[in-house]
Amino acid sequence: MKLLLNFKKEREDLGKPVNKLTNILPFNTYIKLCIALLLLIVNCFNLQAQDLPYNSNKKYPIGKIKVQGNTSFAELTIINFSGLRKGQEINIPGEEIGSAIKKLWGTKLFNNIEIYLAKIQNDSAYLEIRLADLPQLNDLKVNGVKKSKVEGIIKDNKLKKGTKVTENLITTTKNFLTRKYKKDGFLNTKVHINTIDIKDSIKTSRVNMVLNIDKGTKVKISDITFTGNNAVSDKKLRKAMKSTKKINRLRVLKRSKFIDSAYQADLSSVIDKFKENGYRDARIISDSLIYNDDKTISLQINVNEGDPYTFGDIKFIGNTVYTDRELSNILRIRKGDTYNGVLLQKRIADNSKPDGNDLTNLYQNNGYLFSSIRQVEVSADDNVIDMEIRITEGKPAYFNNVSVVGNDKTNDHVVYRTLRTRPGGLYSKALVVRTVRELGQLGFFDAQEISPDFKNPNPVEGTIDMEYSVKETGSSQIELQGGYGGGGFIGTLGLSFNNFSIKDIFKKEAYKPIPMGDGQRLALRLQASRFYQTYSFQFSEPWLGGKKPVQFSTSISHTKQFLYDYINRRADKSRSFNITGITFGLAKRLTVPDDFFTLSNAISYQRYDLNNYNTGLFTFGDGFSNNLSYTVGLSRDNTSVDPIFPTGGSKFSATAELSFPYSAVNGVDYTALKEERNENQSILGSVSSTDLERTNAQNRISEIDQERYNWLEFYKVNFKGEWYTEITKNLVLRPLIEFGFLGAYNNDRGVIPFERFFVGGDGLGTYSLDGREAIQLRGYPNQSLSTQDGGTIYNKYSLELRYPITLKASAKIYGAAFVEAGNSYNSFKDFNPFNVKRSAGLGVRIFMPAFGLLGIDFGHGFDNALGETGKHGWETHFIIGQQF
Repeated sequence: MKLLLNFKKEREDLGKPVNKLTNILPFNTYIKLCIALLLLIVNCFNLQAQDLPYNSNKKYPIGKIKVQGNTSFAELTIINFSGLRKGQEINIPGEEIGSAIKKLWGTKLFNNIEIYLAKIQNDSAYLEIRLADLPQLNDLKVNGVKKSKVEGIIKDNKLKKGTKVTENLITTTKNFLTRKYKKDGFLNTKVHINTIDIKDSIKTSRVNMVLNIDKGTKVKISDITFTGNNAVSDKKLRKAMKSTKKINRLRVLKRSKFIDSAYQADLSSVIDKFKENGYRDARIISDSLIYNDDKTISLQINVNEGDPYTFGDIKFIGNTVYTDRELSNILRIRKGDTYNGVLLQKRIADNSKPDGNDLTNLYQNNGYLFSSIRQVEVSADDNVIDMEIRITEGKPAYFNNVSVVGNDKTNDHVVYRTLRTRPGGLYSKALVVRTVRELGQLGFFDAQEISPDFKNPNPVEGTIDMEYSVKETGSSQIELQGGYGGGGFIGTLGLSFNNFSIKDIFKKEAYKPIPMGDGQRLALRLQASRFYQTYSFQFSEPWLGGKKPVQFSTSISHTKQFLYDYINRRADKSRSFNITGITFGLAKRLTVPDDFFTLSNAISYQRYDLNNYNTGLFTFGDGFSNNLSYTVGLSRDNTSVDPIFPTGGSKFSATAELSFPYSAVNGVDYTALKEERNENQSILGSVSSTDLERTNAQNRISEIDQERYNWLEFYKVNFKGEWYTEITKNLVLRPLIEFGFLGAYNNDRGVIPFERFFVGGDGLGTYSLDGREAIQLRGYPNQSLSTQDGGTIYNKYSLELRYPITLKASAKIYGAAFVEAGNSYNSFKDFNPFNVKRSAGLGVRIFMPAFGLLGIDFGHGFDNALGETGKHGWETHFIIGQQF
């Protein structure tokens, strides 16, 4: 008889084998086990067999070790895995045998591991290891899902060919897939897994696996009802459940599928809703899920509201830095207010807003990183709750080491000059949040991946190390843009290098593929249609001198525009004008009223050369004009981290472009010129005038207009404001308002024919063509809401709802729904802010680092464009590339 020294040990991480590979011992093996167990009981655990006499208190050297079982491994290999060796002294039974079995299990290669004492001979123990190889996965067949999903299932569950198949693997795979599809609303998902032995000449144990997935249909919620609630209505409680909604055909963003984990979280939200209304002791007594005949479910929730409570005395304990009055002004809860536990917690620490106005941020924004604040109910007599706000202030914390990791392309000085947290500075949570925001807005890093990590906090010494982890993203862009506007196809080719390094431009080794890392911006652009050609070069340095955030920028452009022939609808290339311009600008970040403000200044010069280019405004068809102007702007931008998809904050900008008031100093009598022009205009309009008189009148008008527009005199004011508000998680509302006005210092000289506003379309033509501005208003053709010569005043209102599909670094995609209204006007007397053209529609935006922003909009115009009699209807707009 052989003695089983240690029974089979099963590990949870390997689990039990499956199918015919399960631990099914032969019948004689069971007989041996039963006899062994009987002997153990009879001899009071003194293991002994009649033909295997041994002393359990004596150590025996191992004489020999044999290996038996269905395995492809060499005997010596298995013995080495066990850790046993010939001549090793062991107790029978003892820890050495148990340790050997653990080691064999630890290889994750074997199943049915047993070690027997075969015999005792010459005071030596002869052992026998019995085991079988775990089967390998040979082939996997997945039924019940699309072929495109199979690869993901294999990857998520590690079901590649050659994987060791255990019962634990099968169990975890079933649980994973069941949870996965239930999370997607398939509440009745069933997963079955079968394995089939492969019997062939190959010694290695292998199985084929068949994975059957029956998702069933999505289970939707027909109704949600509450019982026991009197103070808070069913409607309010259902609204508090953010992810569990009953069927509503009008709701788009929130589906009515049942997800158990979301439902459990929403039950907590129901209790919070009671607490917000004073019912501190509210609880859910029971909840039921009822299956309906139409394959939907109904939820019944039974609650106990309890009694309403009010706040009593609120005392602050432990505060020395701030007075009770200062803390009360932040807490904003008074004695006698209805008890609101949710609001109380937010006023102490609002976890949903990193920059919230709460007590915790009050301390943390002023150095007290190690402070802690907790509320304690000290009395609840007569449903009046007296509170103590217990504060442990701790020592002020200072930044010790501040570092950035992950900036492989961007030079350190570009990153470190952006940091608001400096070594030796007092800790401030607000500065940490601001730093994350500004690192994201550089455009060099993935805004979603920026992470501030606290290192080595030392409450005793009051120090903290800060490490910002960033992930580089593509900062150079190829602009390929196409669309219809101004009566023809507009194509654009541009290169934008947003993290350029001009100091390395002559270093051959820096071209990888271009010199990068200094945060400068270089843009080259070509835009053309059959009516015009534009070439431009732009460069900007955001930190002129390297010490302060003073941005220097310059641009050079050249445009050639051809006159549009309305008869044959073609460009007349014999009639054109050229525009050459250069601009220099400086922009400085302010500290007053706050450091979100930027003051910008620019001086620009444009030269307009006309070649037989006569229009309603350009009567001097072979003349020229000069435009020397100064632009001053004030802007404020405190939008949240991601510049592609802001979720909070606002942007405002107000600019004024001014020319020199030449008419005040040049001595020209523009009143007389205006009167003379009107007289000649009358000759042109008179039927009694001869051809010679009309020709002379036209020539004189051209001479007068050349005098009027020799040096352009004007002022131009623009305002734009937009806000970002996160309504629910990732659902962002963006209102926008715009206004522009072009005026003249001297009414006799008149409004210039340049710098005008053209409203309508996708705003694709944002080129600087005769200084004009193309204003986006979707749902109408490009520039169709302005006259041929453009408007001198415009206004626009927009409301856009955005929701992200993905915000990964490789591609950021979001959808948008919008309503817009706007118009342009020829003069201020025609201006009516309520006389607008309305539109609504849907769109999608895709941002890829290499190509910029791609998008398409489907807009419906509810009013008529110029020249139309009825509403315009649907219009499609698209952009390909980030516009400069």
